[in-house]
Amino acid sequence: MKPILLTQGDAAGIGPELIVKAWAQRPLGPATVVGSAAVLRRALAQCGLHRPLAVLDTPDESPPPGALAVWEPPGLPDSLLAGEQGQVRADCGRAAARCIEAAVAAIQGGQGGGLVTAPIHKEALHAAGVDYPGHTEMLQALASVPEVRMMLVNEELRVVLVTVHVALREAVNLVTRASVRDTVKMLDAALRGPFGLAAPRIAVAGLNPHAGEGGLFGDEELREIAPAVADCRAAGIKAQGPFAPDTVFMRARAGEFDAVVAMTHDQGLIPIKYLGLDEGVNLTLGLPFVRTSPDHGTAFDIAGRGLADPRSLLAAWRLAARLADQRAAPAFAAGSKAAS
Repeated sequence: MKPILLTQGDAAGIGPELIVKAWAQRPLGPATVVGSAAVLRRALAQCGLHRPLAVLDTPDESPPPGALAVWEPPGLPDSLLAGEQGQVRADCGRAAARCIEAAVAAIQGGQGGGLVTAPIHKEALHAAGVDYPGHTEMLQALASVPEVRMMLVNEELRVVLVTVHVALREAVNLVTRASVRDTVKMLDAALRGPFGLAAPRIAVAGLNPHAGEGGLFGDEELREIAPAVADCRAAGIKAQGPFAPDTVFMRARAGEFDAVVAMTHDQGLIPIKYLGLDEGVNLTLGLPFVRTSPDHGTAFDIAGRGLADPRSLLAAWRLAARLADQRAAPAFAAGSKAAS
């Protein structure tokens, strides 16, 4: 079985602490951390954990039993332990990007079964000269795929976003018939595949208050969103909407729908995060490999103090392992809709 690869995230944040704490709660199958062994040793000490650490020559090398397996990709800065934690640092942004690049290359080379990314800091990436606003866009470029979507999952809701890391003014212009239609289709494929739903019920949120109220509060619903829903229904997808954004998430949580398509970043993330960050998982749709991450950031305010809660990372790790197993199964490769 190929290992799940876990990138260390921003070394000045809580990513390394999350990883060592999650590892201490028993690894979920084979996994390798892509990052700095020195940073991981520091995290073990800060969390009061006494675990052996093995530096591997390749990501898919088998480590000694019980050891925290770390693969250090070439090109990591030597300064990661020199600066302060909890600060925006260019060297940490550079290292975070290098770990992501190396992990994707390893998976593309058959040395990993899936990817779990610890939190990165967008300002640190920018300071390092990395021209991506976040993981999602960087992974899309590294995988050379035309489209990806961010899906948020917890025990009560599944939400996919039409627009992600753009200004709200720009996001409104990106809500088009094509972008909504493509988002619904990607979500439907994911729900039918690894999530194992034979006929998923998808709710599509409106963009404006009360879903535009028949054009009184904006006409994007009439011009773009409703026609996209009609296109999807004509293709055999059980999509409905557009629905008022202030109630559609409650309806999905109550069981009326299997997932919700949200128009903007905050429209979709606020209800997910309001329910708690403990079990929230970010899953990227459209990549040729599994990628998940915890549904929170670098938490610079508590970095280095051993206080980070690993539950969201554990949830991301569990989901990645399960979906990677599904992808590896011959039946899934042939389009199986078996329950996961």
